[in-house]
Amino acid sequence: MSKKDISVSVIKRLPRYYRFVGELLKQGTVRISSGELAEKMSLTASQIRQDLNCFGGFGQQGYGYNLAELQEEIGKILGVKQGYKTVLIGAGNLGRAIATHMDFTEYGCCLTGIFDSDPAKTGSIVAGLPVMPVSEMERFFQTEKPRIAILCIPKTAAQELADMLVSLGIKAFWNFSHYDIKITHKDVVVENVHLGDSIMMLSYALTNSESAETEN
Repeated sequence: MSKKDISVSVIKRLPRYYRFVGELLKQGTVRISSGELAEKMSLTASQIRQDLNCFGGFGQQGYGYNLAELQEEIGKILGVKQGYKTVLIGAGNLGRAIATHMDFTEYGCCLTGIFDSDPAKTGSIVAGLPVMPVSEMERFFQTEKPRIAILCIPKTAAQELADMLVSLGIKAFWNFSHYDIKITHKDVVVENVHLGDSIMMLSYALTNSESAETEN
């Protein structure tokens, strides 16, 4: 199967597989059947087999999955050892929290620069890196050549900065700004994160769960 033919839903499950397999390895589990893995992940065994078969399949009938090999193969698919150079734009509360608490190397990235337009923030140290003014981005990009940008900035500032970042060579965005980068930059990769949407889905689930209980 061509990678272009693999559905987005399958690809979005890969990080979850990677995470669960990693947790099982830390617990000392060496191998596992698709049925056992399905039970732990609240999926079906056929779903897991179908998903992994999209990439060639990694299990052996009657043996199951060797977890170390499975994690290695899923990691290759996800590119977790690529170490893509990454910059973070916006050293406010959200940006600082992400820079401080994310283990970027575990997820295929290497945080190499942090930028902010606020003079009060520039010069401070976040996650061992100095916060640099946005005016220094062009010089920094010429030497470091980062591929990924994390946007933790207001929507009003995002378009101008996204345009600048694309012109400087950024190919992928982890976007917390709520600005739709794809409107003007269709060729870049964008993963949008809407925290408000996520908590509204939680509210929806709780509201409808309570409604169902009342009806019963």
